[in-house]
Amino acid sequence: MAGKGGVGRSTLTAALGVAGAAAGKRMLVAEIGEPDGPYSPLARLFGRDNFPVEPVEVADGVDGCVLYARRGHQLFMEYVLPVRALAMAAMRSKALERMLVAVPSFHEMGVYYHLLTLIREVDGRRPYDCILLDMPATGHALALTGLPDVLLELMPVGPIAKAFREGQAYLNDPVYGGALVVTLPEELPVTESLELMEGLRETRVPVAGVIVNKIMGDEFTDEEREAMLALSERVPVYGRGRLVGAATARDAVETLRRGAPQVDPVLVPEFATRGAALTADIAASLAGGKA
Repeated sequence: MAGKGGVGRSTLTAALGVAGAAAGKRMLVAEIGEPDGPYSPLARLFGRDNFPVEPVEVADGVDGCVLYARRGHQLFMEYVLPVRALAMAAMRSKALERMLVAVPSFHEMGVYYHLLTLIREVDGRRPYDCILLDMPATGHALALTGLPDVLLELMPVGPIAKAFREGQAYLNDPVYGGALVVTLPEELPVTESLELMEGLRETRVPVAGVIVNKIMGDEFTDEEREAMLALSERVPVYGRGRLVGAATARDAVETLRRGAPQVDPVLVPEFATRGAALTADIAASLAGGKA
């Protein structure tokens, strides 16, 4: 899940996880961070302050975890070094720790490898039918999706290159992966979403879909809306802001459709609920149970 800050990525991630589980899928919702960091908006939607590093069940059919760079570094060491004790000893090295923190892209490399271990098959079977990653805002998301090409250019051979090529086989193949771009029906978020989709194409990450969040209810015909707007210019009309907002939202969706004609946006209505109740309402809406 990718998009501008404040568009509802975390809520949509949670809602899709719940909707997928209701359809009988094994779902994992994840985010990038630290297990003991500040509270997580995504975890809060499941009644927790944070997610742990290892996946745990957070709702019926839904597991949750945090992608933690240091955990990814440890898993990579275990992959490279044949003896686990050697990998653990390497991770305790202060010199190595300073290097992993200081060298550009090594943090993202750890996150990437942690994700890869969750995608890989175990005994011929993938642990999850779907992994939903609540990505950071646009700039950081593109830095992460562009990381494999950067590192493969610097290190075209070796275990790091092998791991990143394996990751690309999943994340750059529309059969296995893709980005869901979340936006609001407003000019600036839509403009940034179109720029994000272009950036994703440049890093060869498929755009699996676009979700427009918080679509206002609009029961007026074009003629009724024009009449109400004309009236509101002469006398105070309660709710004029929402009347104008509904028309603006419609224009923003049309701008999105023209800018990305290959993707038919999914429109999610605005709900008055909050927290877990909002997650449930959106999940029902996405499943076709509530308009």
